[in-house]
Amino acid sequence: MSIPSHEPAAAGTPTVVLVHGAFAESASWNGVVGDLKRRGYPVIAVANPLRGLREDAGYLRSVLDSLTGPIVIAGHSYGGSVMSEAADGAAGVVALVYIASFNLEVGESTGDLAGRFPGGELGPALNPVPYPAAGGGTGTDLYIRQDMFHAVFAADVAPETAELMAATQRPIEATALADKATRAAWKTIPSWTMVTTQDLAIPAESMRFMAKRAGSTTVEIDASHAVTVSRPDAVAELIDAAARATTR
Repeated sequence: MSIPSHEPAAAGTPTVVLVHGAFAESASWNGVVGDLKRRGYPVIAVANPLRGLREDAGYLRSVLDSLTGPIVIAGHSYGGSVMSEAADGAAGVVALVYIASFNLEVGESTGDLAGRFPGGELGPALNPVPYPAAGGGTGTDLYIRQDMFHAVFAADVAPETAELMAATQRPIEATALADKATRAAWKTIPSWTMVTTQDLAIPAESMRFMAKRAGSTTVEIDASHAVTVSRPDAVAELIDAAARATTR
């Protein structure tokens, strides 16, 4: 990857929309946001509800529909599943950027792709916590055990930072990982993919498979799943490359 230039983008600059995944929150994009803003991009880091693929995609779509002009969306982890569902047919979306992310085909679930290739270590680290669901009944939130968060999710992040991330993690409703995709925006919108080769949450081979299937422009980086925190410069560089390729 080339060294970031931090020069402002050209006229017609797209808005960059960032979508976090499970066990993270909007602040996981902070370093990326700062880099992109120095380059001249307007940025929104969406608070992904993490309640279900349909619900989450509907929420993201409402944000996309509120914007004018070109839009570049970047999704991390489960955020890629939501992005693919929400962006299909959305006016103005010119590029999709998958960062250590899922990129589903119609009929697939996030859980399907998580388990298709060996090397993932996230499952044994999850702690299910029941909660009272709206309208009655009980749901199940999934958290990463705090004592395993650094090793499994953020191995190349400073321990003190990983400790904060573990304490502030957002849980995901378990059924969201089983929800089947009904749309695949990557079939009609150009995509870019960052494969994290030291990822223990999504095996690198799984990311390569999804990227190849989508015809995605792909870069690989020696980083953990928490690459938005450990290497925000590289993430911003890829988003910038996608924006410049689709809005010039």
